[in-house]
Amino acid sequence: MMWPNFFLHDEEQRMGGRTRAGVKRRKVLTDEQEGKIKLAFFVAIVGMTLTVLAVGTEFWVELNTYKQNQTLVCEAAHYGLWKFCHKKLWMDVVEEERATCGPAELPGEANCSYFKFFTTGENAHIFQRTTKKELNITAAIVSLVSITLMAMGSLCITVALSKGVEFLLKPASCFFIISGIMVLICLEVFRHSVRWLISSDETIPLEYEYSWSVACAAAAGAILIFGGGCFILLSTPGLPKRPCEYCMKSRSSSSTS
Repeated sequence: MMWPNFFLHDEEQRMGGRTRAGVKRRKVLTDEQEGKIKLAFFVAIVGMTLTVLAVGTEFWVELNTYKQNQTLVCEAAHYGLWKFCHKKLWMDVVEEERATCGPAELPGEANCSYFKFFTTGENAHIFQRTTKKELNITAAIVSLVSITLMAMGSLCITVALSKGVEFLLKPASCFFIISGIMVLICLEVFRHSVRWLISSDETIPLEYEYSWSVACAAAAGAILIFGGGCFILLSTPGLPKRPCEYCMKSRSSSSTS
Protein backbone atom coordinates (compact mmCIF):
# COMPACT_ATOMS: atom_id res chain seq x y z
CA MET A 1 0.00 0.00 0.00
CA MET A 2 2.97 2.33 0.40
CA TRP A 3 3.95 2.42 -3.29
CA PRO A 4 0.51 3.46 -4.64
CA ASN A 5 0.27 6.18 -1.99
CA PHE A 6 3.77 7.37 -2.84
CA PHE A 7 3.01 7.66 -6.57
CA LEU A 8 -0.33 9.34 -5.87
CA HIS A 9 1.34 11.88 -3.59
CA ASP A 10 4.08 12.53 -6.16
CA GLU A 11 1.51 13.04 -8.92
CA GLU A 12 -0.44 15.51 -6.78
CA GLN A 13 2.72 17.50 -6.10
CA ARG A 14 3.52 17.67 -9.79
CA MET A 15 -0.01 18.73 -10.71
CA GLY A 16 0.02 21.35 -7.97
CA GLY A 17 3.35 22.70 -9.22
CA ARG A 18 2.00 22.97 -12.77
CA THR A 19 -1.10 24.74 -11.53
CA ARG A 20 0.92 27.24 -9.51
CA ALA A 21 3.24 27.82 -12.45
CA GLY A 22 0.28 28.39 -14.73
CA VAL A 23 -1.18 30.90 -12.28
CA LYS A 24 2.15 32.69 -12.09
CA ARG A 25 2.49 32.84 -15.89
CA ARG A 26 -0.99 34.24 -16.36
CA LYS A 27 -0.96 37.98 -16.03
CA VAL A 28 -4.25 39.37 -14.78
CA LEU A 29 -5.24 42.90 -15.72
CA THR A 30 -5.86 45.41 -12.99
CA ASP A 31 -9.01 47.51 -12.87
CA GLU A 32 -7.06 50.55 -14.03
CA GLN A 33 -5.60 48.70 -17.02
CA GLU A 34 -8.97 47.25 -17.91
CA GLY A 35 -10.58 50.70 -17.80
CA LYS A 36 -7.93 52.17 -20.10
CA ILE A 37 -8.31 49.27 -22.53
CA LYS A 38 -12.08 49.73 -22.61
CA LEU A 39 -11.65 53.45 -23.25
CA ALA A 40 -9.27 52.81 -26.16
CA PHE A 41 -11.63 50.12 -27.45
CA PHE A 42 -14.48 52.63 -27.40
CA VAL A 43 -12.38 54.95 -29.58
CA ALA A 44 -11.75 52.08 -31.99
CA ILE A 45 -15.46 51.24 -32.05
CA VAL A 46 -16.24 54.82 -33.10
CA GLY A 47 -13.79 54.43 -35.98
CA MET A 48 -15.30 51.08 -36.97
CA THR A 49 -18.82 52.52 -36.92
CA LEU A 50 -17.82 55.42 -39.16
CA THR A 51 -16.08 53.03 -41.55
CA VAL A 52 -19.10 50.76 -41.89
CA LEU A 53 -21.34 53.82 -42.35
CA ALA A 54 -19.09 55.20 -45.09
CA VAL A 55 -18.63 51.91 -46.92
CA GLY A 56 -22.34 51.10 -46.86
CA THR A 57 -23.58 54.44 -48.21
CA GLU A 58 -23.48 55.92 -51.71
CA PHE A 59 -22.79 59.57 -50.86
CA TRP A 60 -19.05 59.58 -51.59
CA VAL A 61 -19.19 62.03 -54.48
CA GLU A 62 -21.91 64.16 -56.08
CA LEU A 63 -22.02 64.99 -59.78
CA ASN A 64 -24.10 68.04 -60.65
CA THR A 65 -25.01 69.36 -64.08
CA TYR A 66 -25.41 73.06 -64.75
CA LYS A 67 -28.83 74.61 -64.74
CA GLN A 68 -30.55 75.28 -68.05
CA ASN A 69 -33.07 78.00 -68.70
CA GLN A 70 -36.71 77.17 -69.38
CA THR A 71 -36.49 73.74 -67.78
CA LEU A 72 -38.44 72.43 -64.82
CA VAL A 73 -35.95 69.76 -63.75
CA CYS A 74 -32.19 69.37 -63.55
CA GLU A 75 -30.03 66.26 -63.28
CA ALA A 76 -27.64 65.19 -60.57
CA ALA A 77 -25.99 61.98 -59.47
CA HIS A 78 -24.16 60.53 -56.51
CA TYR A 79 -22.40 57.24 -55.94
CA GLY A 80 -20.17 55.33 -53.56
CA LEU A 81 -18.19 52.11 -53.66
CA TRP A 82 -21.06 49.85 -54.68
CA LYS A 83 -24.06 51.86 -55.78
CA PHE A 84 -24.93 54.68 -58.19
CA CYS A 85 -27.97 56.94 -58.06
CA HIS A 86 -29.23 59.25 -60.80
CA LYS A 87 -31.65 61.95 -59.65
CA LYS A 88 -33.92 64.45 -61.32
CA LEU A 89 -34.54 67.45 -59.10
CA TRP A 90 -37.20 70.08 -59.47
CA MET A 91 -35.79 73.52 -60.13
CA ASP A 92 -38.07 74.97 -57.44
CA VAL A 93 -36.20 73.18 -54.64
CA VAL A 94 -32.73 74.14 -55.88
CA GLU A 95 -31.31 77.39 -54.57
CA GLU A 96 -31.54 80.22 -57.09
CA GLU A 97 -27.99 81.48 -56.54
CA ARG A 98 -26.62 77.99 -57.17
CA ALA A 99 -25.24 77.57 -60.71
CA THR A 100 -25.46 73.77 -60.70
CA CYS A 101 -28.11 71.25 -59.79
CA GLY A 102 -28.08 69.77 -56.31
CA PRO A 103 -27.26 68.93 -53.67
CA ALA A 104 -28.17 65.28 -54.12
CA GLU A 105 -29.93 65.07 -50.76
CA LEU A 106 -32.82 67.15 -52.11
CA PRO A 107 -36.06 65.28 -52.83
CA GLY A 108 -36.57 64.17 -56.41
CA GLU A 109 -37.01 61.24 -58.73
CA ALA A 110 -34.16 58.80 -58.05
CA ASN A 111 -33.01 55.75 -59.95
CA CYS A 112 -30.41 53.72 -58.05
CA SER A 113 -28.59 50.57 -59.13
CA TYR A 114 -25.44 48.66 -58.24
CA PHE A 115 -22.37 48.92 -60.42
CA LYS A 116 -22.17 46.21 -63.05
CA PHE A 117 -18.41 45.76 -62.85
CA PHE A 118 -18.95 43.60 -59.75
CA THR A 119 -21.12 41.15 -61.69
CA THR A 120 -20.68 41.39 -65.47
CA GLY A 121 -17.41 43.32 -65.47
CA GLU A 122 -18.85 46.26 -67.43
CA ASN A 123 -17.86 49.86 -66.82
CA ALA A 124 -20.57 52.26 -65.71
CA HIS A 125 -21.58 55.27 -67.79
CA ILE A 126 -22.49 58.46 -65.94
CA PHE A 127 -23.40 61.57 -67.93
CA GLN A 128 -21.58 60.17 -71.00
CA ARG A 129 -18.51 59.54 -68.89
CA THR A 130 -17.02 56.11 -68.27
CA THR A 131 -15.67 54.76 -65.02
CA LYS A 132 -12.40 52.86 -64.70
CA LYS A 133 -13.56 49.63 -63.12
CA GLU A 134 -10.08 48.59 -61.93
CA LEU A 135 -9.87 51.61 -59.63
CA ASN A 136 -13.41 51.20 -58.32
CA ILE A 137 -12.98 47.49 -57.65
CA THR A 138 -9.65 48.13 -55.92
CA ALA A 139 -11.22 50.73 -53.62
CA ALA A 140 -14.06 48.35 -52.73
CA ILE A 141 -11.69 45.43 -52.00
CA VAL A 142 -9.44 47.61 -49.83
CA SER A 143 -12.47 48.70 -47.80
CA LEU A 144 -13.48 45.07 -47.20
CA VAL A 145 -9.93 44.17 -46.13
CA SER A 146 -10.01 47.09 -43.71
CA ILE A 147 -13.28 45.90 -42.17
CA THR A 148 -11.84 42.37 -41.83
CA LEU A 149 -8.81 43.72 -39.96
CA MET A 150 -11.13 45.69 -37.65
CA ALA A 151 -13.02 42.51 -36.84
CA MET A 152 -9.77 40.69 -36.02
CA GLY A 153 -8.63 43.55 -33.79
CA SER A 154 -11.97 43.58 -31.99
CA LEU A 155 -11.69 39.83 -31.41
CA CYS A 156 -8.23 40.28 -29.87
CA ILE A 157 -9.48 43.00 -27.50
CA THR A 158 -12.54 40.96 -26.53
CA VAL A 159 -10.38 37.94 -25.66
CA ALA A 160 -7.90 40.15 -23.79
CA LEU A 161 -10.66 41.62 -21.63
CA SER A 162 -12.44 38.31 -21.01
CA LYS A 163 -9.26 36.35 -20.15
CA GLY A 164 -7.54 39.20 -18.33
CA VAL A 165 -4.35 39.13 -20.44
CA GLU A 166 -2.59 41.92 -22.28
CA PHE A 167 -0.33 40.14 -24.78
CA LEU A 168 -3.15 40.40 -27.37
CA LEU A 169 -3.05 44.21 -27.26
CA LYS A 170 -0.08 44.41 -29.62
CA PRO A 171 -1.64 42.38 -32.45
CA ALA A 172 -4.89 44.29 -31.92
CA SER A 173 -3.03 47.59 -32.23
CA CYS A 174 -1.44 46.40 -35.49
CA PHE A 175 -4.84 45.36 -36.86
CA PHE A 176 -6.43 48.73 -36.04
CA ILE A 177 -3.54 50.82 -37.35
CA ILE A 178 -3.33 48.85 -40.61
CA SER A 179 -7.12 49.04 -41.02
CA GLY A 180 -7.00 52.83 -40.59
CA ILE A 181 -4.24 53.09 -43.19
CA MET A 182 -6.29 50.89 -45.54
CA VAL A 183 -9.27 53.23 -45.17
CA LEU A 184 -7.10 56.19 -46.16
CA ILE A 185 -5.71 54.19 -49.11
CA CYS A 186 -9.29 53.43 -50.16
CA LEU A 187 -10.04 57.16 -50.14
CA GLU A 188 -7.02 57.92 -52.31
CA VAL A 189 -7.89 55.20 -54.83
CA PHE A 190 -11.47 56.45 -54.97
CA ARG A 191 -10.25 60.00 -55.55
CA HIS A 192 -8.24 58.81 -58.56
CA SER A 193 -11.30 56.98 -59.90
CA VAL A 194 -13.37 60.17 -59.68
CA ARG A 195 -10.72 62.19 -61.51
CA TRP A 196 -10.57 59.50 -64.19
CA LEU A 197 -14.36 59.65 -64.58
CA ILE A 198 -14.44 63.44 -64.88
CA SER A 199 -11.64 63.56 -67.46
CA SER A 200 -13.00 60.69 -69.58
CA ASP A 201 -15.43 62.98 -71.46
CA GLU A 202 -16.20 66.69 -71.35
CA THR A 203 -19.26 66.83 -73.59
CA ILE A 204 -21.56 67.62 -70.67
CA PRO A 205 -20.01 70.13 -68.23
CA LEU A 206 -20.12 68.86 -64.67
CA GLU A 207 -19.23 69.99 -61.20
CA TYR A 208 -18.34 67.40 -58.58
CA GLU A 209 -17.89 67.56 -54.84
CA TYR A 210 -17.14 64.94 -52.21
CA SER A 211 -19.96 64.30 -49.80
CA TRP A 212 -20.38 63.24 -46.18
CA SER A 213 -19.48 59.58 -46.70
CA VAL A 214 -15.93 60.63 -47.59
CA ALA A 215 -15.80 62.76 -44.44
CA CYS A 216 -16.87 59.73 -42.39
CA ALA A 217 -14.19 57.56 -44.00
CA ALA A 218 -11.44 60.14 -43.44
CA ALA A 219 -12.42 60.57 -39.79
CA ALA A 220 -12.62 56.78 -39.37
CA GLY A 221 -9.10 56.28 -40.71
CA ALA A 222 -7.63 58.86 -38.33
CA ILE A 223 -9.58 57.50 -35.34
CA LEU A 224 -8.54 53.90 -36.03
CA ILE A 225 -4.86 54.86 -36.25
CA PHE A 226 -5.18 56.83 -33.01
CA GLY A 227 -6.94 53.91 -31.29
CA GLY A 228 -4.25 51.50 -32.44
CA GLY A 229 -1.59 53.85 -31.06
CA CYS A 230 -3.36 53.86 -27.71
CA PHE A 231 -3.23 50.06 -27.59
CA ILE A 232 0.50 50.17 -28.36
CA LEU A 233 1.06 52.50 -25.40
CA LEU A 234 -1.02 50.27 -23.13
CA SER A 235 0.86 47.14 -24.17
CA THR A 236 4.38 48.61 -23.89
CA PRO A 237 5.96 48.02 -20.46
CA GLY A 238 8.13 50.64 -18.84
CA LEU A 239 6.21 53.66 -20.04
CA PRO A 240 5.07 56.13 -17.37
CA LYS A 241 1.37 55.92 -16.64
CA ARG A 242 1.01 59.68 -16.42
CA PRO A 243 2.94 62.55 -18.05
CA CYS A 244 3.80 63.98 -14.60
CA GLU A 245 5.69 60.78 -13.77
CA TYR A 246 7.90 61.30 -16.80
CA CYS A 247 8.60 64.89 -15.74
CA MET A 248 9.44 63.80 -12.19
CA LYS A 249 11.83 61.13 -13.48
CA SER A 250 13.58 63.58 -15.81
CA ARG A 251 13.94 66.15 -13.02
CA SER A 252 15.33 63.59 -10.58
CA SER A 253 17.86 62.35 -13.11
CA SER A 254 19.00 65.92 -13.92
CA SER A 255 19.35 66.83 -10.23
CA THR A 256 21.45 63.75 -9.44
CA SER A 257 23.76 64.45 -12.35
